[in-house]
Amino acid sequence: MSAMNSKRRWHWLVQSGLFLALVAALAGLLGYLAWENRIQWDVSHNARNSLSPASIDVLKNMNGPIAITVYATAQDAQLGNISKIIGDFLALYQRIKPDLTITFVDPDEHPQRAQAAGVQVNGETVVEFNGRQERLATFDEQALTNLLMRLARFGDKRVMGLAGHGERRLDGIASRDLGEFGKQLTSRGFTVRVNNPAIIGDLPVDTSVLIITLPQVDLSEGTVEKLLVYVERGGNLLWLVDQEPLHGLQPLAERLGLTLTAGVVVDPQAQQLRTPVTFARGASYAQHPVTNNFDYPTIFPFARQIALNESEDWHSVALVETAQSGWVETGKLDSGLAFDPMYDVSGPVPIAAAMSRTVQDHEQRIVVIGSGHFLANAYLGYGKNLDFGINVLNWLAADDDLIAIQPRATLDSNLQLAEPALTMIAWSFLIVLPLIFLTSGAMIWWNRRRK
Repeated sequence: MSAMNSKRRWHWLVQSGLFLALVAALAGLLGYLAWENRIQWDVSHNARNSLSPASIDVLKNMNGPIAITVYATAQDAQLGNISKIIGDFLALYQRIKPDLTITFVDPDEHPQRAQAAGVQVNGETVVEFNGRQERLATFDEQALTNLLMRLARFGDKRVMGLAGHGERRLDGIASRDLGEFGKQLTSRGFTVRVNNPAIIGDLPVDTSVLIITLPQVDLSEGTVEKLLVYVERGGNLLWLVDQEPLHGLQPLAERLGLTLTAGVVVDPQAQQLRTPVTFARGASYAQHPVTNNFDYPTIFPFARQIALNESEDWHSVALVETAQSGWVETGKLDSGLAFDPMYDVSGPVPIAAAMSRTVQDHEQRIVVIGSGHFLANAYLGYGKNLDFGINVLNWLAADDDLIAIQPRATLDSNLQLAEPALTMIAWSFLIVLPLIFLTSGAMIWWNRRRK
């Protein structure tokens, strides 16, 4: 009997030992996998502790190493450990692009090096890529990703705005102008200029994209001819067409095979966004590089219909449709708006077209949008108007890899824990809790053994 009990106890000890060994091996394996494979979940509001898809796409499309040099002291009077703050921020980018290197230089310890780099403020950063470099003093995702987009943009992309006839100016500050959009283009690496062909002469041959908005006075025949020559030789064009008269640009519409319907789009669904019914909402987007994975609201105030005619020269796509339950109002815009089947055009209404063709082994790209208001200073912040406009310019400039939803703004703040709190959390999860589990297991084993 004693031998049986001893044998049974021996089997019990072997089983318990094997179980503990397996538990220890499993814990070790999980620890090894956790060390070798870092997986994180960002549960913060707006996912501020991870990069947006736009930033990730930009990093993945940058072929080659990125060198970042941070000129920062160990401590800042207002921000504290500024090097750690910047390092934690840049680690988000380094996690996506491992060949992004970060070098910290303390201006107090290396004043000559900081002076040679032209450092002006504590925390100033120099970013280098493909032999080009830019400086960064503001650390947020929008600022750094825009900087990377400028470095990644191949060549000098010149955007020219037609001026001199009352057009919306790319450098203007009036509510109807496109000055804010021009600033956004500049921040993303475009070179923005205005041009009056009547004074300066022919449009520069190195123009990447020409932007035309409706003039307020009639263009001369010579100016219209220069625009037609620009299109004929394969120039890329963004034409923003309002509901006013074309003032001499009708030949351009005919050359592009467009029918510009008179009247303003009325969209009853706009009231859901608490906007007037004359603010058409982008309801349907075509399959096109500009709108790839783009499913966001856009607002086109006082839009007009852009109808495409069949053409053997152009490959054309109706880029945006609006007012599925609306119409094109050809009468007066009074408070009693109602659809009149005799005169009005029922929805859905196409208000934007993308066109392309091959000219001398070069792909010419043109976009015509039936609202100049949607990129104006007063309406640029509506919906995703800015994102849509930037996508259009990137496509027109043949920078398809940079087409993406723009980096988000930061909406919430970091949770900063003091060193004692972090130590307590580490001890609780790494030592105290495992000891509790082991002690509980040992007590259960001992009670079973006694029985």
